Amino acid sequence: MPSFQPLTRDVEADAVVVGGGIAGLTTAYLLAREGQRVVLLERDEIGSGETTRSSAQLTASLDFRYYELAGIHGEQRTRLIAQSHTQAVDEIERIVRDEGIACDWTRIPSFLFAPPDQQEDLARELAAMQSAGLDVGMVGPPAGTRDLGPCIRLEQQAAFHPVLYLQGLARAAQRLGAQIYTQSLVTSYDASEVLTEGGARVRARHVVLATNVPVADRVKFSFRLEPFRTYMVTLDLTDALEPGHYWDTVDPYHYVRLDGNALLVGGEDHVVGRADDAEERYGRLEAWARERFPVGQRREAWSGQVENTPDGLAYIGESGGVYVVTGDVGNGLTHGTIGGRVIRDLILGRENAWVDLYDANRLPRGNRLEWIKEGISAAGHLGEWVTGGDDLSDLAPGEGAVVRHGLKKLAVYRDDQGTLHARTARCPHFGCVVHWNTGEKSWDCPCHGSRFTAFGELLHGPARVGLAVEELGQDAQSPG
Repeated sequence: MPSFQPLTRDVEADAVVVGGGIAGLTTAYLLAREGQRVVLLERDEIGSGETTRSSAQLTASLDFRYYELAGIHGEQRTRLIAQSHTQAVDEIERIVRDEGIACDWTRIPSFLFAPPDQQEDLARELAAMQSAGLDVGMVGPPAGTRDLGPCIRLEQQAAFHPVLYLQGLARAAQRLGAQIYTQSLVTSYDASEVLTEGGARVRARHVVLATNVPVADRVKFSFRLEPFRTYMVTLDLTDALEPGHYWDTVDPYHYVRLDGNALLVGGEDHVVGRADDAEERYGRLEAWARERFPVGQRREAWSGQVENTPDGLAYIGESGGVYVVTGDVGNGLTHGTIGGRVIRDLILGRENAWVDLYDANRLPRGNRLEWIKEGISAAGHLGEWVTGGDDLSDLAPGEGAVVRHGLKKLAVYRDDQGTLHARTARCPHFGCVVHWNTGEKSWDCPCHGSRFTAFGELLHGPARVGLAVEELGQDAQSPG
C-alpha cells in the first residue's frame, strides 16, 4: 500500500472520511474528483480491514434472494436494488479505466445453483431476477463442474484484485488532492469535527463514517446489524473450469470464485462469537468443493466478518448529523461503492434515486420478527455473567479461556512462552462476555460482533476501545 503518515496537527476540510476500506476510499475519491477538500483518516493502514479479506466478487447476485427482496421491499424498490449493484460494478470499471489501475479486472458471469429439493426456489429466483431487470437465463451446468444441475446465469458481472484496486484508488484520491492519514484512530466526533487519539482534530462541514461498523451511537446501528464470521479456503484447480462466480441456495450457503489456477471457496457463516469450530468449517468447505469442482490441495484458509441487516440492504446516508455507510450484507464491494455515490450526491445536493432505498435511519422494512428474535438472543448472552468459568490448568500455550475471578470474569490468554495475560471479559460496547476464537486467536463478542486480539487490543467495532487490563489472582487458577 502507499505509505501515509499519522495526523499530527489540526486541519480543516470540506469533508472528513473515517475509514480506509472500499467505502471510505471510494467516498474520498468521488468527493475529491468533484473538487471537495477531503481528509481521510484510517485507524491502522489502508486496506487493513475487511476489504482485503473479501472473495472479491463483484456482482448483483446478492446474499438475499431477489424474490425475498421483492417480498420485503416491493418490485419497484427491488429494481432499484438491482440497478444500484449493477451500476456499482460499472462504476468500479470506470474508475479502473480512468485511473489506469492494474488490478486484474475482468468481466465474467455469475452462476446460482440449487440442490435437487430446491429447484422450485431456483425457478422462482429466475423470475424475480428477470422482473428486477437483470440479464439472466437458465442454463445447464457450466463446463468443468460436477452435478450442479441447472443454473441461473447472470451476465456481465466482474472480478478483480481488491488490494491492487485499493492501492490505485488511494493514489488517485491523493492525486486529486485528498489528504490521507493512517495510524490515526478517531476517538470522538460530532457533525463538524473529529478528534484523533493523538489529539489532532479535523474540522469539516461534513463528517463521513465508513468504518464497516460506525463509531457511532452504540444502540442506533448495533441493534440493526447482525455480525457474521464467514470462512474461506483456496484450493488448487486441477482441471479446466468455466470462469465465473458460483453460489448455492442452501443455508448456510456457499460461494465460489475462480482465480487463475486456484478456487476460492467460502461460506459456513455463523453469528460472531457463537461458534468456535473454524477448522471444522474449513473442512466442510473443502469437502463441499471436492464434490462439485476439480480441485486438489488446500493452500490457505481464513475468515472475515460481514454485517447483515434484516432487510438485505446497507444503511447509507445522513444519521444524527453525520453520514454513515454500514451493513455490507456480504456484498461490501458493491455496497461500499454505492455508499460512495450516495454520500457524494447528498453532500453535493444532487438527486439520487437510491437515497430512500438505503436510508440509514430506517427500521428494517421486513423480517422484523427475526430482527426482534436476534435482539433477544444477543441480550441473552448478558446472562453469562452469572455462570462459572473455565479451568486455567487446561489452558495450552497459544489459547485463551474465560475464567471467574470473584465477581468478575477475565479473558485470559496463555502466550507461546506460557505467560498468562488477563483482560476483563466484559466487552466495552454493551457489557457482554467475550468468547475465545481459536481459529483467529481473538476474543469475540457474541452480542454485537466486537473483536479483540488475544492481548485485548481492539480489532473490530462497534466497541471503541480494547479490553481493560486485569490482575489475575491465584483463585482464578481453579475452576469457576
